[in-house]
Amino acid sequence: MTYVDGFVAAVPKANKQAYIDHAREAAELFKEWGATRIVETWGDDVPAGKQTDFMRAVAAKDDEAIVFSWIEYPDKATRDAVGKKMMTDARMQAMKMPFDGARMIYGGFDALFVA
Repeated sequence: MTYVDGFVAAVPKANKQAYIDHAREAAELFKEWGATRIVETWGDDVPAGKQTDFMRAVAAKDDEAIVFSWIEYPDKATRDAVGKKMMTDARMQAMKMPFDGARMIYGGFDALFVA
């Protein structure tokens, strides 16, 4: 069954194109290494919550947009292998992130079902 890595990050609105370029470049590597699908989204209707919300989760500033993305893999073993390659491949190491990666949240998820 599909395994998914999910991500939420705050990206300066002025860096939107730089983010798209970065994400496309990284997506090519993830697909090369075994990912089956990468989805990147730019916040368009991200409401403030009463207790918690996406903005607070990543300490977003007024000039930042929320990015919500996920990477799909055929299984967790493939995801783990891709993670190792991501940490050691010189092409990935050379990429400059156009956002503060320390405020990104992420996690791995075992799919319950895909419709």
